[in-house]
Amino acid sequence: MNEPIISVSGLRGIIGDSLTPEITARYVAAFAESLPEGPIVMTRDGRHTGPMVAAAVQSALMAAGRACLDAGIAATPTTGVLVRHLGAVGGIQISASHNPPEYNGLKLLDRTGRVIPAGPGQAVIDRYRTAPPTWKTSDQLGESRTIEDSVTAHLAMVAATCNVDRIRQRRFKVLLDANNGSGSVLGVPLLRELGCEITLLGGEPDGRFGHTPEPTAENLASVFALVQQSKTDIGFCQDPDADRLAIIDESGRYLGEEYTVSLCMDHVLRQTLGPVVTNCSTSRMTQDLAEKYGVPFFCSKVGEANVVDLMQQENAVLGGEGNGGIIDPRVGFIRDSFVGMALVLDAMCAREMPISALADELPSYAIHKTKVELAAEQVPAALDALEKHFAEATSDRLDGLRLDWPNKKWLLIRASNTEPIVRVVAEAPTLDEAQQLCEATATVIAPGSAGG
Repeated sequence: MNEPIISVSGLRGIIGDSLTPEITARYVAAFAESLPEGPIVMTRDGRHTGPMVAAAVQSALMAAGRACLDAGIAATPTTGVLVRHLGAVGGIQISASHNPPEYNGLKLLDRTGRVIPAGPGQAVIDRYRTAPPTWKTSDQLGESRTIEDSVTAHLAMVAATCNVDRIRQRRFKVLLDANNGSGSVLGVPLLRELGCEITLLGGEPDGRFGHTPEPTAENLASVFALVQQSKTDIGFCQDPDADRLAIIDESGRYLGEEYTVSLCMDHVLRQTLGPVVTNCSTSRMTQDLAEKYGVPFFCSKVGEANVVDLMQQENAVLGGEGNGGIIDPRVGFIRDSFVGMALVLDAMCAREMPISALADELPSYAIHKTKVELAAEQVPAALDALEKHFAEATSDRLDGLRLDWPNKKWLLIRASNTEPIVRVVAEAPTLDEAQQLCEATATVIAPGSAGG
């Protein structure tokens, strides 16, 4: 039996191998013991293994003396809203995010509806690894209660971020690719509320993915032509738990996930000036927008919890990650694809421009990503060697090593927490420049390596 992949915000693993009912129950018990008294919300993303994992989560919560508020299939951002709306002390979303169908996992949320911060998350890991669960006796068991309506509160909060009447008047034609995850549960009601004509792909939340789950250009190739053929104004593509959003323009062009945060940021800053936050692997577009509008820009370590920590610290008006995860404090400190859809449609109305034109207005960069095999003990020396090799660049050790050049190209090298590799991300004005940075990095830290 293998160990699941565990981070401070949750775990994921292969069902029957690294994720079993026993592991699930132990981890849930560790989480429950870290929380104050009160109920805990449980949701799942639609994977076919979700009911089995949910049964284990529910049993563990009840055995720990907790009330389990079962909201069924729902998006991760919806779970965050429900935690606050129902007065719960935490939430558990059963999801493996963009991992393949054989995976499932658990995401942990605190009582504010955000992914738990690093400190509390590490405490859960330590308790899971070192302390056996404490189960209650028969007279102290918790109860399970079904939450029938998971969408109303979240829909109202998202709708409040945009001009609903103005969007309704446009009668947009929208293709929504929920890919048989949880996104359609709120995505369809939201788009109907906004007066959109919907072409729905993968609307049944049964986990039978129509394509590989992560909403990248390669995985969405089959969707591009459908957007163009159906003559829609925009295509929205979600990952299985609907906290990430990729966009396709009206011509079938993949704008991708990096553009999601930038399009939303441009729209919000036109209305409300204030600090913005992204992580250190997000496109330079966001920093350029902050400079354009004269607002403070802050860069966090990679990871949603790190972005949220910095957003709260700096009182940011918006934040997010380049994987399509927009975070709007007006709705919640959690990545939210539905906020992304509402803000982008609102921007198209406010500017009276198609999504392609809004995207073309943004600064143009190219990102290239690769990885290099490298043992953990070799990483410090490798980063030192890169810093020396690229001496003309400004270096930063916030998260691995980030190097920035005056011509707005940058390079980020981070060690994996689960594999003997380093991940390399480069962005530059042209794809050739970004690829050359990645190739040079591989040559310096692992001579003879071609990357991967």
